Amino acid sequence: MQMLHTMLRVGNLDRSLAFYCDVLGMRLLRKKDYESGRFTLAFVGYGDERDHTVLELTHNWDTERYELGNAFGHVALGVADIYATCDELRAKGAKIVREPGPMKHGGSEIAFIEDPDGYKIELIQLRGRSD
Repeated sequence: MQMLHTMLRVGNLDRSLAFYCDVLGMRLLRKKDYESGRFTLAFVGYGDERDHTVLELTHNWDTERYELGNAFGHVALGVADIYATCDELRAKGAKIVREPGPMKHGGSEIAFIEDPDGYKIELIQLRGRSD
C-alpha cells in the first residue's frame, strides 16, 4: 500500500491555492472542475504524485465555509530550520499560531501555522536531514 493524499475541504480555492503554493511553496499538480457535481479538485504538493503524498483541496462551489469540528488534527511538514522557516512564512503573511520551540514534554522542536480555512499545519524540525 501507498499513502496517496489527504483531502481538505476549502471555502475559497483561489485563496487556498495562494496559501499552499505561494506561502508554503507547493506546486499545483492538477486541477479539474466537475460541473455536474458543482465542485473542483486541486492537488498540490512538493513532488509528483507518483512519488509523494499530496494534498487534495476540494472546493464545493456552493459552500463558502466549513466547521472544522474536533476530530481533525493537523497536516505535518518537516523543515530544515524551523526558526528561519517561521520567519519566512510570517513575512509571506502566514499566521503563526504556535511559535517555534521544543514540545512541552520534550522531544522535537515544532511550530504551528494556520491556513486560510483554519486548518492547522505543524512544522517539525528535521534532525540531521535537510529538505
